[in-house]
Amino acid sequence: MSAEHHSEQHASLPLKRHKVEGPSKHYLAYIVSILLTMLSFAIVIYGGLDRSFLLIFLVSLAIVQAIFQLYVWMHAKERGHFFPILFLSTGAFVAVSAAIAAVYWLWW
Repeated sequence: MSAEHHSEQHASLPLKRHKVEGPSKHYLAYIVSILLTMLSFAIVIYGGLDRSFLLIFLVSLAIVQAIFQLYVWMHAKERGHFFPILFLSTGAFVAVSAAIAAVYWLWW
């Protein structure tokens, strides 16, 4: 009787299945990363743009690509990744603050 009860108990529980990302999402993410890199190279090769605009545009593309890769390749979008995201955000804040402080200190 206990074996029957045990099998009935497990039969009534729903099976939890993990979502498995197919290769199509990885291919798409890889193509987007390559396109962002190609856009960066193309804007530099064009060369007819103002230097300050070029710098701001390249830094913006780098930030977009870094965030995109965090969410796609490092699975930051999944549950349970709050602390790694918090620590990465804190590190980015400290790095940007230090860069701004160094530029301010050197030029003003």
